[in-house]
Amino acid sequence: MARLLLFNKPFGVLSQFTDRGSPTLRSTLSDFIGVKGVYPAGRLDRDSEGLLLLCDDGRLQARIADPRFKTPKTYLVQVEGDPQVPELERLRQGVLLNDGMTLPAEVARIDAPDLWTRDPPIRVRKAIPDSWLKITIREGRNRQVRRMTAAVGLPTLRLVRWSIGDWSVAGIAPGQFEEVSGLVKGSEFQ
Repeated sequence: MARLLLFNKPFGVLSQFTDRGSPTLRSTLSDFIGVKGVYPAGRLDRDSEGLLLLCDDGRLQARIADPRFKTPKTYLVQVEGDPQVPELERLRQGVLLNDGMTLPAEVARIDAPDLWTRDPPIRVRKAIPDSWLKITIREGRNRQVRRMTAAVGLPTLRLVRWSIGDWSVAGIAPGQFEEVSGLVKGSEFQ
């Protein structure tokens, strides 16, 4: 049986088990996960929070992380500004970044979600409003969601990956993980 862990990665934690060569000690997955033989299926930036999948099956890991499989990844994104139809449509159609055009994204403006408190909190500016978006992408370029929102004039303040495919971080506290049972080693997921 394949092992798959759903980890709610806190802000400031690296998506790796070691931090060799860093002049300052940074928090890593080893501070939270003592399970041997599992590795991240993809990455989540140090300044992002939420779902990170870890598994012990290379085929499953590749299936989750490889952009050619177009696994949907949904993010709850707090942005600076007041998104209007033109900005939302640009995100929905795809955005030209320095490494090419993104695939179209599913985007909806949402009410502020009921999330855990982030430590440290985001910076708040009294004169500039902030808003929440739910964004689903099917590729995984480096810092893609942040670059997409910035490209349409809505800088990201907080980014929480909520789900990957059918797996979600709902009900998992920051720094905690749950193991998915019943996966057959080498199997494909839907």
